[in-house]
Amino acid sequence: MTGHRTPLNKFTFWISLIGLIAIVTDFGFPQTEFSQNLLDGFYFFVLAFGLISTFTRYIKKSILFDKKVFIFDFLSIVFTLWVFYMYLFVGTPFETDLLLENPIWVKIAVSMTFIREFSDLRINFKRTVLNPAQLFILSFLVIIIVGSFMLMLPNATYAGISFIDALFTSTSAVCVTGLVVVDTGTHFTVLGQTIIMFLIQVGGLGILTFASYFSYFFKGGTTYENQLILSDMTSSRKLGEVFSTLKYIIFITFGIEFIAGTLIYFSLDSGIFTTQSDKVFFAVFHSISAFCNAGFSTLSVGLYDEGFRFNYFFQIIIILSFGLGGLGFPIVVNILSFFQYKIPRLFSFKARKNKHRPWVLNLNSRITLITTLSITFIAFFAFYFLEYNNTLSEHNGFGKIVTALFGATTPRTAGFNTIDTASMTFPTIMMVFLLMWIGASPQSTGGGIKTSTFAIATLNILSLAKGKTRIEVFRREIADVSVKRAFAIISLSLIVIGFSIMLIAYFDPEKTLMNIAFECFSAYSTVGLSLGITGNLSEASKFIILVVMFVGRISMLSLVIAVFRKVKYTNYSYPKEEITIN
Repeated sequence: MTGHRTPLNKFTFWISLIGLIAIVTDFGFPQTEFSQNLLDGFYFFVLAFGLISTFTRYIKKSILFDKKVFIFDFLSIVFTLWVFYMYLFVGTPFETDLLLENPIWVKIAVSMTFIREFSDLRINFKRTVLNPAQLFILSFLVIIIVGSFMLMLPNATYAGISFIDALFTSTSAVCVTGLVVVDTGTHFTVLGQTIIMFLIQVGGLGILTFASYFSYFFKGGTTYENQLILSDMTSSRKLGEVFSTLKYIIFITFGIEFIAGTLIYFSLDSGIFTTQSDKVFFAVFHSISAFCNAGFSTLSVGLYDEGFRFNYFFQIIIILSFGLGGLGFPIVVNILSFFQYKIPRLFSFKARKNKHRPWVLNLNSRITLITTLSITFIAFFAFYFLEYNNTLSEHNGFGKIVTALFGATTPRTAGFNTIDTASMTFPTIMMVFLLMWIGASPQSTGGGIKTSTFAIATLNILSLAKGKTRIEVFRREIADVSVKRAFAIISLSLIVIGFSIMLIAYFDPEKTLMNIAFECFSAYSTVGLSLGITGNLSEASKFIILVVMFVGRISMLSLVIAVFRKVKYTNYSYPKEEITIN
């Protein structure tokens, strides 16, 4: 673990933080020759202190030797020295064409310096100051506000953007919703689109996930207080599993996004793009947006664009990406564990004789998978038959199947569209309402009331119909607290959506109830689908929608928990009485 931080380490952290701000300034504002030279000089000043700070840690033995940390430090030092050598000795600074066509590499080196110094800080989450729900909410608020100002940088847009539109876009990106008030592809520059992509990634995983994991990676340990906080956020049953869960979350996310991005790249027609870098950026942007269930696209009409509408392989990759992101990290990890157990047994004769079957696929995974597959199956057939002669009419046999599958799965918080959403039939729109409201699975990048909540509510109805007093499934009994949380989430979601519809109808009376309701359901469930009214809403209605997006992402129950103080349990109970319900 990290020992005492020296004044040099503290100073290096602060100048690396200023270096990060300098990078934002460099990219975000037009620079004169003098200001550019000033920034370039400061970058090397930061890198020099970063090297000295790293060397002193090992000279003074202020860290315990860790192979992973040593490899990171070694690569960071080699990369920084290489940047120094290339820029200062090989060619004219920032003009050499020896693998350095632009000064991006020195900015990467400065960013690595900041990550190293930031990760060495002692991050303590004080439960006496903020409970986990409050800390979770605050982290999202900070990222949204910072993102809003970054989107207002002069170089982030072609023609500027108002604060309310920047705040709306930032909220939509961080809350992985996808509702937009300005066209992402034509209004924002590559810098602006990169900022949106960064906000989507941070919003999908959570800034505390990144900060906590990197801090643990470099220190090798953490406080008991931090483990308690993070166990609540990651739903880890054991404190010892907290950081292994964080590791799985980060590696699964980047692994799936890398594979999806690669497949998207090879599925695209190069003739559509001006340069290879545009094609690479498109693949990276949409892989991140898909896995995080954000629904953002650099295409003006989404995936309904002429060049992508009939690219079914590309659409299948997007479906698989947001499908895995919507399952939830614990479910994906549990599925991987199940396959690790099951595959060797299929090729082992001894294993077949062993009648003992361990409970590898847990109850949470079973309920989530069955609910997800059932909803997808029903929605697919409903969409196929309802839209066969409508939005699916322009596709062939296989194309109709892929487009129908896309239309049945995207309302569950993905938000991409391969059809004209406003052209759907009325029964299909009603089905989409239900799909948006149900949403994705718990601990995923999606929103909604969640599939497990819907499953528990359905099982409770069946139990009551059979005259049972408890919910039993797969030889397990559902805990009362889970049932209570499920119905609390359902009630709170309807309250928020109802009030938002009422307020928007007041501020924008010319909009139809159907369009307003669709917008509110989409915002609360962080879906991103729209019938085309988002950009035409008044500023008051835009603010309401962004609040609904935020509440939907953090969940109304978390907000209530953050506001109310927990009461201590006492050793007494009142006599029980039944209340007349119907």
